[in-house]
Amino acid sequence: MADRPTIGIFGAGKVGTALARLLVDAGYDVALTGSPRQTALELLVSVVAPGARVSDAEQLVADSDVIVVAVPFGKVGTVPWPALDGKVVVDATNYWPPVDGHIPEVDADERTTSEIHAALNPAAHVVKSLNHLGYHDMEDDPMPPGSPLRRAIAVVGDEAAAREVVARIIDDLGFDAVDGGALANGRALEPGHPAFGRELSSSELARLLEAERTIAA
Repeated sequence: MADRPTIGIFGAGKVGTALARLLVDAGYDVALTGSPRQTALELLVSVVAPGARVSDAEQLVADSDVIVVAVPFGKVGTVPWPALDGKVVVDATNYWPPVDGHIPEVDADERTTSEIHAALNPAAHVVKSLNHLGYHDMEDDPMPPGSPLRRAIAVVGDEAAAREVVARIIDDLGFDAVDGGALANGRALEPGHPAFGRELSSSELARLLEAERTIAA
């Protein structure tokens, strides 16, 4: 993988396009793909995420080192998981019953949602991140390194190398990356849990993640 990986984003909604704008500004090569029903996608992206390019799903996977899944939770199955062997995959989705409705099989599953997604392709390197802040926070809160007010974003995943790749991207975006360890620890980042939607420093976020691990144990 190059020093500055190519990033492909599944989802051209508010989260996907906000992230694309930040990544382009940080010097990344970024491609997006959206719903086949979404008309004039190239025009949309040229207006809201200038510098990013539109690609079909197959080409996006082939060209990208890092894949960001930023589709609505109920659309995760539209992502071509079997094609993601060896890719670092950032799961930025959230299962939120007030929005998604209750999904019985998810409600009954003891795993975190990202563990469920990782099982769709065990050969992908899944990392949970970027899900616990809103798209408007992505755009409003970036700060230069060393700022005492710099906001933290957690990175959890079962492989340290994949977490490191995503942590470098987060740092380039203007946030402090907090290594939260194993993918199971991502429960603390889900809606209804302590880190979701909160503006936290790296030390505060690290403490919340540790507290959640202690409770789970």
